Amino acid sequence: MQAPMSVMKVRDLMTTQLVTLKPDDTVKKAVLKFALDNISGAPVIDGRSHLLGILSQNDVLRLVMATQDRIEREHPDSEDLLVHSMDSVDSNARLKELTDEISNKPVSEVMTRTVLTTTPDETIINVLRSMMDLQVNRLPVLEKGVVVGVISRDDIIFSLYKRKV
Repeated sequence: MQAPMSVMKVRDLMTTQLVTLKPDDTVKKAVLKFALDNISGAPVIDGRSHLLGILSQNDVLRLVMATQDRIEREHPDSEDLLVHSMDSVDSNARLKELTDEISNKPVSEVMTRTVLTTTPDETIINVLRSMMDLQVNRLPVLEKGVVVGVISRDDIIFSLYKRKV
């Protein structure tokens, strides 16, 4: 039987098969990783697995919306950025330039640098409370300064009804 959430630790539910990003990965590479791995964000780490930040769909969409706002200010009659796929804008040179700018931007310029983290020994209920209060979907799990996992709302919600065999 599974331990109650007040006793259950992060290490009991965290994902250790991590999808991570490097600071020089492009936004396009990150978004493709998100899609292929069915995730909405990932830690950005250096060569020694130290946390540099986290990139989420929200970070990418904020970049897209900031670019859209810039388009509307500069060219009020221009097409919306999202009318075309980011990799298939050929008819409008200015839109192509802007989508390339977004796609090729390094993750380090878009990621959130101040990241709430946790440890493997923290209780699930405390982590969940923090995630709900701060409206975050995932927390990197650090041990001795190294990213060893991620705990997400998905990990927690799916554990509510998962039977241990």
